Amino acid sequence: MTENALYLIKAFILGILEGLTEFIPVSSTGHLILVGDWINFQSGDGKVFEVVIQLGSILAVMWVFRARLLQLIRGALTGVPSEVAFARNLIIAFLPAAVIGAIFIKAIKSVFYHPGVVVVTLVVGGLIMLYVERKTHHTPGDVPGAADDTASDERASAHTLEQITWKQALGVGVAQCFAMIPGTSRSGATIIGGMIAGIQRKTATEFSFFLAMPTMLGAAVFDMYKNFGVLTQHDLSGIAVGFIAAFLSAMVVVRAVLRFVANHTYRVFAWYRIVFGAVVAAWIFTR
Repeated sequence: MTENALYLIKAFILGILEGLTEFIPVSSTGHLILVGDWINFQSGDGKVFEVVIQLGSILAVMWVFRARLLQLIRGALTGVPSEVAFARNLIIAFLPAAVIGAIFIKAIKSVFYHPGVVVVTLVVGGLIMLYVERKTHHTPGDVPGAADDTASDERASAHTLEQITWKQALGVGVAQCFAMIPGTSRSGATIIGGMIAGIQRKTATEFSFFLAMPTMLGAAVFDMYKNFGVLTQHDLSGIAVGFIAAFLSAMVVVRAVLRFVANHTYRVFAWYRIVFGAVVAAWIFTR
């Protein structure tokens, strides 16, 4: 097998991994860094691969939510109050990470894109998720047959996307800034941040999906613009393969996540983060 073929196979594996982990709160970037280090995948100093292949995942979620997305665009352009408020909230939630990312992303990549950092953030993030889930009071939810520990939060003030306030959207946007540190998880930060702000879990998950559209699209375009001049044909071919793999796997995961959160808490992901972080820590110290 040639070196280029092996590189493309590794890119495909990481693309599948990106799509599988992007929309669950386990940190896709953290997994890409850890698995990439494990299989010796050389993505370059700019770490463009890890960011740009996320565009495949976001195109998948845009396709799944295409009807609601078109409704939002039409409603916002024609002045439908609920859609204008929803669009406003997405902009408010998007801005904090956009500003901080544009200023500090290079420094963040140089300092935090390391397996040791991912281990710490995986475990700490898992503990925070367990704490938030424990503090959130649950009652039997709207889904027929839902178990007692899988229901909606009766203390939540926002049970639909239209009920989210601008202050809650801002809280989600601030939480998203922490996701720039690998291992934190963008979806995990925004969903848990939304729950803390008083948004019901399933609604917080849907809002996180919609917020991912401008956030990840902007990050991918910005990274390509800043680094396109240093990318080789070799790099671009790997990005293309990873992009396609991420799109295909994300198409499956998005629907599965929505079904899951309708009937379950996020505790299983919290424990996964803690156990996975511990396993990786042991691997780092023994290799």
